Amino acid sequence: MVVAILALQGAFVEHGYMLDRLGAEHFEIRQKKDLDRPFDALILPGGESTVMGKLLREEGMLEILQEKINAGLPVFGTCAGLILLAKEVAEDKTYLGTMNIRVKRNAYGRQLGSFYTEEEVKGLGKVPMTFIRAPYIEKVMEGAEILAEVNGRIVAARQGKQLVTAFHPELNEDVSVHKYFLEMAGMKF
Repeated sequence: MVVAILALQGAFVEHGYMLDRLGAEHFEIRQKKDLDRPFDALILPGGESTVMGKLLREEGMLEILQEKINAGLPVFGTCAGLILLAKEVAEDKTYLGTMNIRVKRNAYGRQLGSFYTEEEVKGLGKVPMTFIRAPYIEKVMEGAEILAEVNGRIVAARQGKQLVTAFHPELNEDVSVHKYFLEMAGMKF
């Protein structure tokens, strides 16, 4: 299995470390020609969703990735990646719009509103969660399933082969969320 990691901006290197620990081959997508390489799954990292969305459009990659995801490519979006996948973004424009969720950007405030907790994720048990200027999911719509909540706010969801977290699992030692994604994408452990 080969996983592509969007590397336009944000915490993409840390996702690579997690994939290394799980034995998954990976490469970074930095420009349109990188999309010509074959890959079986995609990670959209945390960072700044507005910048990533703008670069995806400018580089001509937005529609290509949208088509691949709509055709069934397994995708995992963390923080900004969650925003990129959302069909609706409160008070903002959408980007890929492939997942039936409505999100609120910077829902926990600025950098000072960042925090760490451990909460249950459906099917995984307690998982460490690091939130940095995080969004949360205001609403899941048809086909999307809630996987985790923190203080009554939805912070993880799945729809088919799309997985999103408002937190950054790549910033902790626990590999369970990445393993869940790779299994979802068809990798055997």
